[in-house]
Amino acid sequence: MISASPVRPAGARRWPWLLAGVAALGLAACGDQKAPSAPPAAPPVGFLTVVLQTQGLHTELAGRTRASQSAEVRPQVSGILQKRLFTEGATVRAGQPLYQIDARTLGASVKSAEAALAKAKASAQTARTNAERNAELVKIDAISRQVFDESQAQVAQSAADVAVAQAALENAQINLQFSRIVAPIDGQIDLSAVLPGSLVTANQAQALTTISQLDPIHVDITQSSAELLELRRQWQAGTFGKVGASGAPVRLTLEDGSAYPHAGQLQFTGAAVGQSTGAITLRAVFSNPDRLLMPGMYVRARLSTGESGEAIVLPQQALQRDPAGKPSVQLINADNKIEKRPIRLGQALDAQWLVLDGLKAGDRVMVDGFQKARVGQAVTPVAMRVDGNRVVEAQASASAGQAQTAAAPKP
Repeated sequence: MISASPVRPAGARRWPWLLAGVAALGLAACGDQKAPSAPPAAPPVGFLTVVLQTQGLHTELAGRTRASQSAEVRPQVSGILQKRLFTEGATVRAGQPLYQIDARTLGASVKSAEAALAKAKASAQTARTNAERNAELVKIDAISRQVFDESQAQVAQSAADVAVAQAALENAQINLQFSRIVAPIDGQIDLSAVLPGSLVTANQAQALTTISQLDPIHVDITQSSAELLELRRQWQAGTFGKVGASGAPVRLTLEDGSAYPHAGQLQFTGAAVGQSTGAITLRAVFSNPDRLLMPGMYVRARLSTGESGEAIVLPQQALQRDPAGKPSVQLINADNKIEKRPIRLGQALDAQWLVLDGLKAGDRVMVDGFQKARVGQAVTPVAMRVDGNRVVEAQASASAGQAQTAAAPKP
C-alpha cells in the first residue's frame, strides 16, 4: 500500500532561503559602516625662542691687494748692461747691487774732471800770487790802481773756476757710481726685463725690474658712498654702536673661498668719492709672513661696522618671502597655533639675518616642520637651538650631552 506524503506549497519551500539572504545582506551592510575617526594629532614643529643679544655687525666689500712699498728700478746713466747681480724672485736689501753697466767711459769722465780741477787750482794759485805782488806794488805807486783791481778780480774768477771743476768732478764720480745699479728699498724683486748686453739709457721708460715690500701688505677696499651714508644714519639714530675707525679689525676671504689666517686693521678712510665709481677707498694693513698675499689679488674684506646691544638674529631657514620679496616669519602663539607676522630685516650675518623690526624677546619663531602645518593650525612645539650654522633639537642635543657625561669614566 502506497502512502502519499503531504505536498507543501512551492512558496513555502522558498521562504527559508529568502530569510537567509536578507540576513546576509544585513550583516554585510553592518560591516560596511566605520567607527567615527579621532581628530588628527597636532603635528610637531620646531621653534626658536627670540632672545636679545650683543651682536657685532660687519659688511663684506671687494678689495685688491697692493704692496706696502714698491719701487721700479731704472738706470740713471746710459751704457751697455754687463751683468745681472741678483736672483729673480729673491728678497733683496736696500743698497744691494742689482746690475752693472759698462763704466769705462764714465771712469774716463772722472779722470778728465780730475785734470780740469787740477788745472783750475793751478790757475787759482797763480792768480793769488799775482794779486799779492800787486798789492805791495800799488802801495808804492809802482802799478796803477786798475792793474791791482784786475788782479783781485782774477783771484775771484779763478776760485769760481775751481768750484765749477770740483762740481764737475763730483758729478762724474756720481755717474760712475750709477754704473752699478743698487736696490732702493728692501723687498722681493721681480723678473728682470733686460738681459746682459742690452743698451740701457738714463731714465728710460721701461723699468729694469720692480721691488715690492709684501710684509706688511695693503688691501684697498671700495665702499659705495650710499652704504656709508646709511651706516652713518644708523650710528646717529643709535640703532648701532659705532666702531672706532682707527684699528677696526678686518678679515679677508681669498679668491678660492678660503679665509686668510691673519687679521688686519683699518688704516685710513679716503676723504673723497671717486667721480667714476661713486665709491670711497678704505685701506687695511695685513701681516704677510708667508707671502700668501701677492699684489693685484682680488679679495673679499669683512669690515666691522658697528655693534648692537639688543640684536635679534634668526637663521635663514626661519624666513619666508611673499611674491613681492617681503620677508615674514611664522610664530607659535600662546594657544600653540601658527600665525604669520611680517618683519623688517637688516644685514645678512653669514647664515643668519639681523631682524630690525617685527619681533620681540620671548616670541617663538617656527624653524622646522613647514610642510606639516599651516597658518592657524594647532601644533606641538619642539624647542630647537642654533649650533654653529645648523638648527638642532634642543632636547636631543641635551640628551646626547647627558649620555656622553654618563658614559665618561668616573675617577
